[in-house]
Amino acid sequence: MEKMKLKILYSDLKADIDIIEKELEKALNSSSHLINDASLHLLQAGGKRIRPVFVLISAKFGQYNIENIKNIAVPLELIHMASLVHDDVIDDSDLRRGRHTVKSQWNNRVAMYTGDFIFARALEYVTSIENKKVHQILAKTMVEICNGEVIQIEDKFRNNQNLKDYFRRIKRKTALLIESSCELGAVVSGVDEKNVRHLKQFGYFVGMSYQIVDDILDFTSTDKELGKPAGSDLLQGNITLPILLLKDHPTIKHFIAQASKGQVTEQQRLEMLNVVRNSDAIKQSIAISNGYLRKALKEVDALPDHPMKKKLRDVALFIGKRKF
Repeated sequence: MEKMKLKILYSDLKADIDIIEKELEKALNSSSHLINDASLHLLQAGGKRIRPVFVLISAKFGQYNIENIKNIAVPLELIHMASLVHDDVIDDSDLRRGRHTVKSQWNNRVAMYTGDFIFARALEYVTSIENKKVHQILAKTMVEICNGEVIQIEDKFRNNQNLKDYFRRIKRKTALLIESSCELGAVVSGVDEKNVRHLKQFGYFVGMSYQIVDDILDFTSTDKELGKPAGSDLLQGNITLPILLLKDHPTIKHFIAQASKGQVTEQQRLEMLNVVRNSDAIKQSIAISNGYLRKALKEVDALPDHPMKKKLRDVALFIGKRKF
Protein backbone atom coordinates (compact mmCIF):
# COMPACT_ATOMS: atom_id res chain seq x y z
CA MET A 1 0.00 0.00 0.00
CA GLU A 2 2.75 2.46 0.94
CA LYS A 3 4.70 1.67 -2.23
CA MET A 4 1.55 2.21 -4.28
CA LYS A 5 1.12 5.65 -2.68
CA LEU A 6 4.69 6.49 -3.65
CA LYS A 7 4.10 5.49 -7.27
CA ILE A 8 0.97 7.64 -7.38
CA LEU A 9 2.94 10.55 -5.92
CA TYR A 10 5.51 10.23 -8.71
CA SER A 11 3.01 9.45 -11.48
CA ASP A 12 3.43 12.72 -13.42
CA LEU A 13 7.21 12.19 -13.40
CA LYS A 14 7.01 8.55 -14.50
CA ALA A 15 8.21 9.08 -18.07
CA ASP A 16 11.38 10.82 -16.91
CA ILE A 17 11.94 8.36 -14.04
CA ASP A 18 11.73 5.56 -16.64
CA ILE A 19 14.43 7.33 -18.67
CA ILE A 20 16.66 7.48 -15.59
CA GLU A 21 15.96 3.82 -14.81
CA LYS A 22 17.11 2.81 -18.30
CA GLU A 23 20.18 5.00 -17.97
CA LEU A 24 21.03 3.34 -14.65
CA GLU A 25 20.87 -0.08 -16.29
CA LYS A 26 23.07 1.17 -19.11
CA ALA A 27 25.56 2.74 -16.66
CA LEU A 28 25.91 -0.51 -14.71
CA ASN A 29 26.80 -2.54 -17.79
CA SER A 30 30.37 -3.82 -17.49
CA SER A 31 32.71 -5.91 -19.61
CA SER A 32 33.28 -7.99 -16.48
CA HIS A 33 30.48 -10.57 -16.14
CA LEU A 34 31.03 -10.71 -12.40
CA ILE A 35 30.73 -6.96 -11.81
CA ASN A 36 27.87 -6.81 -14.32
CA ASP A 37 25.92 -9.49 -12.45
CA ALA A 38 26.62 -7.93 -9.04
CA SER A 39 25.63 -4.43 -10.21
CA LEU A 40 22.41 -5.58 -11.84
CA HIS A 41 21.59 -7.62 -8.73
CA LEU A 42 21.68 -4.36 -6.78
CA LEU A 43 19.63 -2.47 -9.38
CA GLN A 44 16.95 -5.17 -9.49
CA ALA A 45 16.54 -4.91 -5.71
CA GLY A 46 14.70 -1.68 -6.52
CA GLY A 47 14.48 1.37 -4.33
CA LYS A 48 12.43 4.51 -3.85
CA ARG A 49 14.63 6.57 -6.23
CA ILE A 50 14.22 9.49 -3.83
CA ARG A 51 17.38 11.23 -5.02
CA PRO A 52 16.60 11.28 -8.77
CA VAL A 53 13.06 12.40 -7.99
CA PHE A 54 14.36 15.36 -5.99
CA VAL A 55 16.70 16.23 -8.89
CA LEU A 56 13.72 16.25 -11.26
CA ILE A 57 11.43 18.27 -9.00
CA SER A 58 14.12 20.86 -8.20
CA ALA A 59 15.01 21.18 -11.89
CA LYS A 60 11.38 22.02 -12.68
CA PHE A 61 11.96 25.42 -11.00
CA GLY A 62 14.36 26.28 -13.87
CA GLN A 63 14.84 25.41 -17.53
CA TYR A 64 13.85 21.77 -17.51
CA ASN A 65 15.58 19.50 -20.03
CA ILE A 66 15.62 15.80 -19.16
CA GLU A 67 18.61 15.14 -21.45
CA ASN A 68 20.73 17.47 -19.31
CA ILE A 69 19.12 16.62 -15.98
CA LYS A 70 19.55 12.86 -16.34
CA ASN A 71 23.33 13.41 -16.40
CA ILE A 72 23.20 14.52 -12.77
CA ALA A 73 20.23 12.41 -11.59
CA VAL A 74 21.90 9.16 -12.68
CA PRO A 75 25.29 9.74 -10.97
CA LEU A 76 23.62 10.81 -7.72
CA GLU A 77 21.66 7.55 -7.61
CA LEU A 78 24.82 5.62 -8.56
CA ILE A 79 26.69 7.22 -5.64
CA HIS A 80 23.85 6.17 -3.33
CA MET A 81 23.94 2.61 -4.69
CA ALA A 82 27.72 2.38 -4.32
CA SER A 83 27.50 3.55 -0.72
CA LEU A 84 24.90 0.83 0.00
CA VAL A 85 27.25 -1.87 -1.30
CA HIS A 86 30.08 -0.56 0.88
CA ASP A 87 27.76 -0.16 3.89
CA ASP A 88 26.74 -3.81 3.66
CA VAL A 89 30.39 -4.85 3.80
CA ILE A 90 31.06 -2.57 6.80
CA ASP A 91 27.94 -3.82 8.61
CA ASP A 92 28.37 -7.46 7.49
CA SER A 93 24.75 -7.40 6.28
CA ASP A 94 23.35 -10.43 4.50
CA LEU A 95 19.98 -8.93 3.58
CA ARG A 96 18.73 -5.64 2.16
CA ARG A 97 15.07 -5.14 1.24
CA GLY A 98 14.57 -8.87 1.70
CA ARG A 99 17.22 -9.80 -0.88
CA HIS A 100 20.77 -11.04 -0.45
CA THR A 101 23.32 -8.23 -0.47
CA VAL A 102 26.17 -8.21 -3.01
CA LYS A 103 28.64 -9.22 -0.28
CA SER A 104 26.36 -12.08 0.76
CA GLN A 105 25.62 -13.27 -2.80
CA TRP A 106 29.31 -13.11 -3.73
CA ASN A 107 31.90 -11.95 -1.17
CA ASN A 108 33.45 -8.84 0.38
CA ARG A 109 36.07 -8.38 -2.33
CA VAL A 110 33.51 -8.52 -5.13
CA ALA A 111 31.28 -6.13 -3.19
CA MET A 112 34.05 -3.57 -2.66
CA TYR A 113 35.11 -3.61 -6.30
CA THR A 114 31.48 -3.43 -7.41
CA GLY A 115 30.98 -0.36 -5.21
CA ASP A 116 34.15 1.21 -6.63
CA PHE A 117 32.98 0.46 -10.19
CA ILE A 118 29.62 2.13 -9.53
CA PHE A 119 31.36 5.20 -8.03
CA ALA A 120 33.58 5.38 -11.13
CA ARG A 121 30.55 5.19 -13.42
CA ALA A 122 29.02 8.11 -11.53
CA LEU A 123 32.11 10.22 -12.20
CA GLU A 124 32.08 9.20 -15.86
CA TYR A 125 28.49 10.41 -16.26
CA VAL A 126 29.22 13.85 -14.81
CA THR A 127 31.98 14.52 -17.37
CA SER A 128 29.27 15.52 -19.87
CA ILE A 129 28.36 18.50 -17.64
CA GLU A 130 30.54 21.57 -18.22
CA ASN A 131 29.39 23.59 -15.19
CA LYS A 132 32.39 23.69 -12.80
CA LYS A 133 30.14 24.27 -9.79
CA VAL A 134 28.39 20.92 -10.39
CA HIS A 135 31.72 19.09 -10.24
CA GLN A 136 32.74 20.94 -7.08
CA ILE A 137 29.47 20.13 -5.28
CA LEU A 138 29.56 16.48 -6.32
CA ALA A 139 33.23 16.03 -5.39
CA LYS A 140 32.65 17.55 -1.94
CA THR A 141 29.59 15.32 -1.46
CA MET A 142 31.54 12.18 -2.30
CA VAL A 143 34.39 13.11 0.05
CA GLU A 144 31.96 13.70 2.92
CA ILE A 145 30.09 10.44 2.25
CA CYS A 146 33.39 8.52 2.43
CA ASN A 147 34.32 10.36 5.63
CA GLY A 148 30.90 9.41 7.01
CA GLU A 149 31.45 5.73 6.25
CA VAL A 150 34.74 5.76 8.16
CA ILE A 151 33.18 7.63 11.10
CA GLN A 152 30.39 5.02 11.18
CA ILE A 153 33.05 2.33 11.58
CA GLU A 154 34.76 4.29 14.37
CA ASP A 155 31.43 4.81 16.18
CA LYS A 156 30.35 1.16 16.20
CA PHE A 157 29.18 0.06 19.67
CA ARG A 158 30.48 3.37 21.12
CA ASN A 159 27.86 4.01 23.80
CA ASN A 160 29.33 7.31 25.00
CA GLN A 161 28.38 9.21 21.84
CA ASN A 162 25.93 12.12 22.01
CA LEU A 163 23.19 13.62 19.85
CA LYS A 164 25.67 15.90 18.08
CA ASP A 165 27.70 12.86 17.01
CA TYR A 166 24.55 11.18 15.71
CA PHE A 167 23.30 14.19 13.75
CA ARG A 168 26.73 14.73 12.20
CA ARG A 169 26.83 11.09 11.17
CA ILE A 170 23.37 10.95 9.56
CA LYS A 171 24.06 14.20 7.73
CA ARG A 172 26.95 12.48 5.96
CA LYS A 173 25.17 9.14 5.69
CA THR A 174 21.91 10.40 4.13
CA ALA A 175 21.04 14.09 4.32
CA LEU A 176 24.02 15.33 2.31
CA LEU A 177 23.17 13.31 -0.81
CA ILE A 178 19.51 14.39 -0.72
CA GLU A 179 20.65 17.99 -0.16
CA SER A 180 22.97 17.70 -3.17
CA SER A 181 20.19 16.17 -5.28
CA CYS A 182 18.00 19.23 -4.71
CA GLU A 183 20.88 21.68 -5.13
CA LEU A 184 22.31 20.09 -8.28
CA GLY A 185 18.91 19.68 -9.96
CA ALA A 186 18.41 23.41 -9.46
CA VAL A 187 21.96 24.39 -10.54
CA VAL A 188 21.86 22.31 -13.74
CA SER A 189 18.54 23.89 -14.78
CA GLY A 190 19.72 27.45 -14.08
CA VAL A 191 17.65 28.30 -10.99
CA ASP A 192 18.72 31.61 -9.38
CA GLU A 193 21.05 31.46 -6.35
CA LYS A 194 18.45 32.44 -3.76
CA ASN A 195 16.12 29.60 -4.71
CA VAL A 196 19.00 27.15 -5.10
CA ARG A 197 19.74 27.85 -1.41
CA HIS A 198 16.11 27.21 -0.42
CA LEU A 199 16.04 23.93 -2.36
CA LYS A 200 19.40 22.89 -0.90
CA GLN A 201 18.21 23.59 2.66
CA PHE A 202 14.95 21.78 1.93
CA GLY A 203 16.97 18.72 0.86
CA TYR A 204 19.09 18.81 4.00
CA PHE A 205 16.11 19.02 6.38
CA VAL A 206 14.16 16.33 4.50
CA GLY A 207 17.25 14.11 4.46
CA MET A 208 17.66 14.39 8.22
CA SER A 209 13.99 13.55 8.76
CA TYR A 210 14.24 10.65 6.30
CA GLN A 211 17.14 9.01 8.14
CA ILE A 212 15.59 9.47 11.57
CA VAL A 213 12.40 7.79 10.31
CA ASP A 214 14.56 4.98 8.89
CA ASP A 215 16.20 4.56 12.30
CA ILE A 216 12.80 4.47 14.02
CA LEU A 217 11.40 1.92 11.56
CA ASP A 218 14.35 -0.38 12.24
CA PHE A 219 12.82 -0.94 15.68
CA THR A 220 9.08 -0.51 15.09
CA SER A 221 8.68 -2.57 11.89
CA THR A 222 8.48 -6.34 11.67
CA ASP A 223 11.24 -8.54 10.28
CA LYS A 224 9.07 -9.19 7.21
CA GLU A 225 8.42 -5.50 6.55
CA LEU A 226 12.11 -4.68 6.85
CA GLY A 227 13.36 -7.66 4.86
CA LYS A 228 15.91 -8.23 7.66
CA PRO A 229 15.78 -8.71 11.46
CA ALA A 230 14.27 -5.74 13.32
CA GLY A 231 16.95 -4.03 15.38
CA SER A 232 19.64 -4.86 12.84
CA ASP A 233 21.21 -1.41 13.24
CA LEU A 234 21.97 -2.04 16.89
CA LEU A 235 23.02 -5.64 16.24
CA GLN A 236 25.63 -4.23 13.86
CA GLY A 237 26.77 -1.63 16.40
CA ASN A 238 25.09 1.43 14.90
CA ILE A 239 23.82 3.58 17.78
CA THR A 240 20.81 5.42 16.35
CA LEU A 241 18.51 8.07 17.85
CA PRO A 242 16.05 5.80 19.73
CA ILE A 243 18.99 4.02 21.40
CA LEU A 244 20.80 7.26 22.23
CA LEU A 245 17.68 8.34 24.08
CA LEU A 246 17.69 5.02 25.96
CA LYS A 247 21.40 4.32 26.35
CA ASP A 248 21.29 4.30 30.16
CA HIS A 249 18.53 1.68 30.29
CA PRO A 250 20.01 -1.52 31.82
CA THR A 251 18.55 -3.84 29.16
CA ILE A 252 19.93 -1.65 26.37
CA LYS A 253 23.37 -1.32 27.99
CA HIS A 254 23.57 -5.11 28.41
CA PHE A 255 22.41 -5.68 24.84
CA ILE A 256 25.07 -3.35 23.40
CA ALA A 257 27.76 -5.11 25.47
CA GLN A 258 26.60 -8.55 24.27
CA ALA A 259 26.18 -7.42 20.65
CA SER A 260 29.74 -6.04 20.60
CA LYS A 261 30.93 -9.58 21.42
CA GLY A 262 28.57 -11.19 18.91
CA GLN A 263 26.79 -13.02 21.74
CA VAL A 264 23.17 -11.89 21.33
CA THR A 265 20.43 -14.51 21.52
CA GLU A 266 17.07 -14.26 19.74
CA GLN A 267 15.36 -13.86 23.11
CA GLN A 268 17.62 -10.90 23.95
CA ARG A 269 16.83 -9.29 20.61
CA LEU A 270 13.09 -9.58 21.27
CA GLU A 271 13.52 -8.18 24.79
CA MET A 272 15.50 -5.22 23.43
CA LEU A 273 12.80 -4.52 20.81
CA ASN A 274 10.12 -4.68 23.49
CA VAL A 275 11.97 -2.10 25.62
CA VAL A 276 12.45 0.29 22.67
CA ARG A 277 8.91 -0.06 21.31
CA ASN A 278 7.32 0.59 24.69
CA SER A 279 9.52 3.54 25.62
CA ASP A 280 9.16 7.28 25.08
CA ALA A 281 12.25 7.15 22.83
CA ILE A 282 10.12 6.41 19.76
CA LYS A 283 7.80 9.38 20.40
CA GLN A 284 10.77 11.64 21.10
CA SER A 285 12.49 10.49 17.90
CA ILE A 286 9.34 11.12 15.87
CA ALA A 287 9.11 14.61 17.39
CA ILE A 288 12.71 15.38 16.36
CA SER A 289 12.04 14.07 12.83
CA ASN A 290 8.91 16.23 12.61
CA GLY A 291 10.97 19.23 13.67
CA TYR A 292 13.23 18.77 10.64
CA LEU A 293 10.15 18.25 8.47
CA ARG A 294 8.66 21.58 9.59
CA LYS A 295 11.93 23.32 8.71
CA ALA A 296 11.85 21.68 5.26
CA LEU A 297 8.30 22.94 4.65
CA LYS A 298 9.34 26.49 5.61
CA GLU A 299 11.95 26.34 2.83
CA VAL A 300 9.20 25.32 0.40
CA ASP A 301 7.08 28.28 1.52
CA ALA A 302 9.98 30.60 0.68
CA LEU A 303 10.08 29.41 -2.96
CA PRO A 304 8.23 31.34 -5.71
CA ASP A 305 4.75 30.19 -6.74
CA HIS A 306 5.13 27.08 -8.86
CA PRO A 307 3.15 23.84 -9.40
CA MET A 308 6.13 21.89 -8.01
CA LYS A 309 5.79 23.48 -4.55
CA LYS A 310 2.89 21.14 -3.77
CA LYS A 311 4.94 18.21 -5.07
CA LEU A 312 7.82 19.08 -2.73
CA ARG A 313 5.42 19.31 0.22
CA ASP A 314 3.74 16.00 -0.68
CA VAL A 315 7.02 14.11 -1.05
CA ALA A 316 8.41 15.63 2.17
CA LEU A 317 5.30 14.67 4.14
CA PHE A 318 5.32 11.17 2.67
CA ILE A 319 8.96 10.71 3.65
CA GLY A 320 8.32 11.95 7.18
CA LYS A 321 5.23 9.80 7.72
CA ARG A 322 6.16 6.66 5.78
CA LYS A 323 5.80 3.18 7.27
CA PHE A 324 8.44 1.38 5.19
